Amino acid sequence: MTTKTKKLLDRHAILERNATLLLVSSFLVVTIGGIIEIAPLFWLENTIEEVEGVRPYSPLELEGRNIYIREGCYVCHSQMIRPMRDEVERYGHYSLAAESMYDHPFQWGSKRTGPDLARVGGRYSDEWHVDHFINPQSVVPESVMPKYDYLLRTKLKTEHIGDLLETNAMVGVPYTDEMISVARSDIEVQVDPFGDTDGLLERYPGAVVRNFDGQPELTEMDALIAYLQMLGTLVDFSTFTAEASR
Repeated sequence: MTTKTKKLLDRHAILERNATLLLVSSFLVVTIGGIIEIAPLFWLENTIEEVEGVRPYSPLELEGRNIYIREGCYVCHSQMIRPMRDEVERYGHYSLAAESMYDHPFQWGSKRTGPDLARVGGRYSDEWHVDHFINPQSVVPESVMPKYDYLLRTKLKTEHIGDLLETNAMVGVPYTDEMISVARSDIEVQVDPFGDTDGLLERYPGAVVRNFDGQPELTEMDALIAYLQMLGTLVDFSTFTAEASR
């Protein structure tokens, strides 16, 4: 051991034996490190790369997402595909931060009793989803998922959808006054393939319009399937190029 190293260790021993000095030194180190990490964020307008196609949820999709959270679907299904070969080959393109930019809260997760649902939109038919919710084992025999058949019999309550959009707008989701004012009618239009959908599709490009559960009345099943059928469908990955590689 060199003389220089021995002197350094002797000085460090002073720090180890003095609790007050160690506390003050630790506080200074954490403070400086925190400032270095956090301060640059105040000069950035956005920490998420904006991606073409990403939009806020339609009112029906948003209601479906709330049902998804209420029923605890996130406990067994994640919505985040990691950039690893086995995940990308099974589920599709890795998840982008922008795809969750309007999620409050996001549904990333890490536990997968069931498969990841980040790209489930369009992978199965509406009829498959209906059968799956009524009796999961009828389409996936090894499934341990409980039955959610009551969603088919539960009428969707839409009287507070405007308030829901307004609340999301308060935390940064770009819902306009027009979107909020026509939210209830947009729900009705999205399940009516013969309705006037021009306004809905202008506000929410790419929204799927159809009777999702085949029932004459609007149900919670409609909303939940509408939400699932849009997951992972907003970004065209055949033309997407990450900002870092442009």
